[in-house]
Amino acid sequence: MMQSILNISGDETIMPELKQVFAMQRKYIFFLLAICALGWGFTPFQDVFLGIALGSLFGLYNFWLLIRRMDKFDRAMDEGKRASLGTGMRFASGVAAAAIAISLPEYFNLAATVIGLMIPYILLLVERIVFHVKNH
Repeated sequence: MMQSILNISGDETIMPELKQVFAMQRKYIFFLLAICALGWGFTPFQDVFLGIALGSLFGLYNFWLLIRRMDKFDRAMDEGKRASLGTGMRFASGVAAAAIAISLPEYFNLAATVIGLMIPYILLLVERIVFHVKNH
C-alpha cells in the first residue's frame, strides 16, 4: 500500500492535473518532514515536531484517499452509478492521528498533530491561488 501511495502515477485513470497536484504535495510534505526531523533533533520542542510530522503524514494519506475517491466518483458518474468520496475513511484517519497523539502525549503534541493534518489542504489552497494568479 505504501508503494501505491508514493507512486500514484501507476493509475492512468486519474486526471493528469490531480497527479501533478499530488506529486507537488508529496514533495512539499517530504520537505516538511525533513524540517521536522531537524527540529526534532536540534530543538527542545520534540513533541511539537513529531506531532506536525504525524499529522502531515496522516494528512497526506487523507489527500491521497481523496484523489483516489474523486477518480472513482468521476468514473461512477460517467457510468450513471452512485459513489461516495470516502469522507468517513478520511475522518477515521484523522481520529486515528489524534488518538495516537492523545495516547502518547510524551511524544506527540495534539495541537501540532491537528495542524499537521491540515497542512496538505493549506498547501493545496496556496498552490491553487498561485496557479490562478499566474494564469489569469
